[in-house]
Amino acid sequence: MNKIQSFFESMKQKRVAFIGTGVSHTDLIALFLQKGISVTVCDKRSANQFRETYDRLGAMGAEFLLGEDYLAHLTEFDVVFRTPGMYFNDPALTAAREAGVVITSEMEVFFDLCPCPIYAVTGSDGKSTSTTLIAEILAASGKTVHKGGNIGRALLPLIESIREEDVAVVELSSFQLISMRRSPDVALITNITPNHLDVHGTMEEYTNCKIHLIAHQNAFSRTVLNLDNDGTRALAPLVRGKLCWFSRREMPARGAFLREDGMLCYTENGVVIPVVQMDDIRIPGMHNVENFLGVIAAVWGACEIDAIVKVAKEFGGVEHRIEFVRERHGVKWYNDSIATSPTRVLAGLRSFSQRIIVLAGGYDKKIPFEPMAETVCERVKLLILMGLTAEKIEKAVTSAKNYDPAKIRILHADSMEEAVAIAEREAVQGDIVTLSPACASFDWYPNFEARGQHFKRLVKELSE
Repeated sequence: MNKIQSFFESMKQKRVAFIGTGVSHTDLIALFLQKGISVTVCDKRSANQFRETYDRLGAMGAEFLLGEDYLAHLTEFDVVFRTPGMYFNDPALTAAREAGVVITSEMEVFFDLCPCPIYAVTGSDGKSTSTTLIAEILAASGKTVHKGGNIGRALLPLIESIREEDVAVVELSSFQLISMRRSPDVALITNITPNHLDVHGTMEEYTNCKIHLIAHQNAFSRTVLNLDNDGTRALAPLVRGKLCWFSRREMPARGAFLREDGMLCYTENGVVIPVVQMDDIRIPGMHNVENFLGVIAAVWGACEIDAIVKVAKEFGGVEHRIEFVRERHGVKWYNDSIATSPTRVLAGLRSFSQRIIVLAGGYDKKIPFEPMAETVCERVKLLILMGLTAEKIEKAVTSAKNYDPAKIRILHADSMEEAVAIAEREAVQGDIVTLSPACASFDWYPNFEARGQHFKRLVKELSE
């Protein structure tokens, strides 16, 4: 009996609860039930609010604890899988841990059981694009790649089909990392800037979550850090294995960098190897040049340069990340719903060479908007604000030292429908309109994907 089989066999002796039935849990719950494991689903929603999933899992033998008191009985279980979006230090989870209940997650168990090398990416910005690029490059090199974590699908339900010669590529958020005590074979931290402070409370806790990605690596691991970011540069003393850097400003001792002639290069032991010209990278923006530099440092030695060049020239970008939606009456519409922080907004704004129309606002993560205010004043002609943070963003922008009401107008909308309607009314031929919220979506939507899909649908429904 191998390690994976032993795990599932041991779970048959346990009372197991799953909190939530989202992307990371539904297939896993079904797998547990198929293996004869006792499963209870704890969900704040009523049965009618997720009827299809409720009926499917109920028919397989799942029990349910639903409604406002869905967390009231956690101490009655042996093992509880928390959803990635649930804060690890939630009082209900803390009480269960203190009572001896095992609190874990899909990704934690996957790391324990995965038989193949794991590449993992975290950071405040650029996680999804970097994770996808690594997966695309390794696949172009002939590897069987399993991509998941905070992007795509849950991987633990696939654990029995993953081979030693395969590769897993995962994106990890601070919420996933907060309780993880295993690290990947190759770790990439894109940057660390203020984010999710509404949950973590302090920048220290948020940073410590990111550190967990590299804290448990061994001497044979590879760590890639951003030399241009203060938050990641400070982590160098913690690196246990091989440290590689990426930078668009200077040549590191080992890692990837942007040469003055626009060539992305890799250097080690004094040897500089040209890889790809920045102008050949299909996805726009200097932030994507930075993403490619980090990715090159991460995959170096595991693939041919040709695979990197092929992906650079052909990869069209991650959905919801400066995603072209349509051109109508000479106006180009873009979906940048994944821009849930000010730094991501800055990257998006700098991808365009003209003043643009921006739809922004959403859930308040308690992070400051002042860092993006001056650039917004420089690069935005019309700012359409919505959601809980509308006034907070407006105050940051109008307080910027370069704010000029003659150059940037600010309007408000009570819904995404109204925001799109205002943009349609105000835009003229040659304009660019982008949804670039600078905020999470939780005031109106379950996640940024749902927000982006709604925006795209509204834009595509505009009459010709």
